[in-house]
Amino acid sequence: MSSPPARGLLLLTGAAGNLGRVLRGPLAQLCGPKEDYKALRCSDLRADPALPELQCCDLADRAATEQLLQDVDAVVHLGGVAIESPFEGICDANIRGVFHLYEAARLAGTRRIVFASSNHTTGCTPQGEHLGPSSPIRPDGYYGVSKLFGEAMAQLYWDRYGIESVCLRLGSVTAQPEDRRALSTWLSHGDLWRLVRAALLAPSSGCLTVYGVSANTARWWSEQGWEQLGYAPKDNAEAWRSTVQDLCPAPDTPMARLQGGSFLGLGPFARTP
Repeated sequence: MSSPPARGLLLLTGAAGNLGRVLRGPLAQLCGPKEDYKALRCSDLRADPALPELQCCDLADRAATEQLLQDVDAVVHLGGVAIESPFEGICDANIRGVFHLYEAARLAGTRRIVFASSNHTTGCTPQGEHLGPSSPIRPDGYYGVSKLFGEAMAQLYWDRYGIESVCLRLGSVTAQPEDRRALSTWLSHGDLWRLVRAALLAPSSGCLTVYGVSANTARWWSEQGWEQLGYAPKDNAEAWRSTVQDLCPAPDTPMARLQGGSFLGLGPFARTP
């Protein structure tokens, strides 16, 4: 019996960013002669002295993105602007860049993309309201809108071209919960890795959107889709309640009332000449 064809490369975009630094070591463990992928290719907008093999690529550059995706079987896409900011920068990185990524994946024959979406796609929902992937979209800024664009591109490229995507609406990814909101939204570094690994290796995903959050007692978001991926979070923010319970914005502000938290305190932004 012939052996199955070898898989191609695994690409990590945004490899020099906060989440990239958490994931690039574990992702490398999936790569090798007897592993799921041949090798890990890392990219970011700028060079990183700690990662000499990093490939610099501006995803707003279509030709460069097509070159980056050559021989790539799967992508963990973290690249782009990661905070609420003026629309012009978000448009280049998170909208134009996502289009270039998916079109390059189509041309390269890439099989699956794990797309770092965000809880900020529904950040204008009142705190305490339970949400699932099919709940109404209520972005809390341009960043949240850009992530909804990415989710729509994922659906389009699945329906039209058969590229699988798992869109992860990530919560607050930090080493430990940092405020009261994080008692509901925290995603530990360990659970982030468990989620991304599950999204990469699930036998079939189609186009699936899930919330990325730890097993927090107070979490607002549904576990819908976790079973399909095989994701089972292990950490719980409740262990930090006594430390962070009183760390919260003034109660009469949108940051305290709505799920998007501090992002609702950013903007509007002055128009630059």
